[in-house]
Amino acid sequence: MLSDRNGPPPPDNHANRDPIPEVVPPLPVSNTLARDLPRQTALTWLRQGWEDLKSNPLPSLIYGLGVFIVSILVVWLLFRLELDYALFPALAGFMVIGPLVANGLYVKSRNLEQGRQTSLSEMLFVRPRSIVSTMFMGVILLMLFLLWNRAAVLLWALFFGVKPFPGMDEILSTLLTTPQGWALILIGGSVGALFAAFSFAISVFAVPMLLEERTDALSALGISMAMVWNNLPVMVAWGTIVLALFLMCIATGLLGLIIVFPLLGHGTWHAYRALRPTGRSDGDEPERVFINLA
Repeated sequence: MLSDRNGPPPPDNHANRDPIPEVVPPLPVSNTLARDLPRQTALTWLRQGWEDLKSNPLPSLIYGLGVFIVSILVVWLLFRLELDYALFPALAGFMVIGPLVANGLYVKSRNLEQGRQTSLSEMLFVRPRSIVSTMFMGVILLMLFLLWNRAAVLLWALFFGVKPFPGMDEILSTLLTTPQGWALILIGGSVGALFAAFSFAISVFAVPMLLEERTDALSALGISMAMVWNNLPVMVAWGTIVLALFLMCIATGLLGLIIVFPLLGHGTWHAYRALRPTGRSDGDEPERVFINLA
């Protein structure tokens, strides 16, 4: 039905309209992962690791000796099977699986926090809170290690073609006196640095977390990366210390692993404690990142 009114519509009655509420900015959310620790804290972790090593040193030194013997056997096996081309990737890949191998050292540092001594058998036969997840993490880190080795072989073939490896006696001259060698050093070093940084970030705190907390492997890897990312300055300093000491071990024919590996293992536990100081009790809900198990 059409209206008989021909004039303009009546003005709006603003008094009867509800006012538009003001836009309130969201409340700031505290970052529970960021500790804002200075870079010098990495030296404190190293010093605390040394104190743990000196406390009942024999189990830690035997642990480091075992790592040294296994490493020498792996190097000997590579030469025995004429797989010497995989030596450098294998040495670099050691940093991928190193945190998993150091599980027993974390146990000793944790027991020292609680005022208890640790036997060698307790360090060798570790029972983490998440046994299946720890085994699954081992598989993930092993696959990452194999991926890095395959990438190294592909990079060699990319610059030098599909031809036999020249051998350890000629590799240095090949790398340092040819344009292809320098290109491989630059590009291969960059790719290796990315692998090392990623592996370090996802594993450095994941293994201690599975030792103490009930969670899954993927969540532990994700939380570890988040802890590293939110504490980047101090973790870059700690990663630099780890790299420098590992290069020193290589310079000593891996003999330095007897002391350096336990030192870094104990220091890593203190780094974990500094960035994640309060553990989760048995009654707490498991912390999940990627999956949520009922």
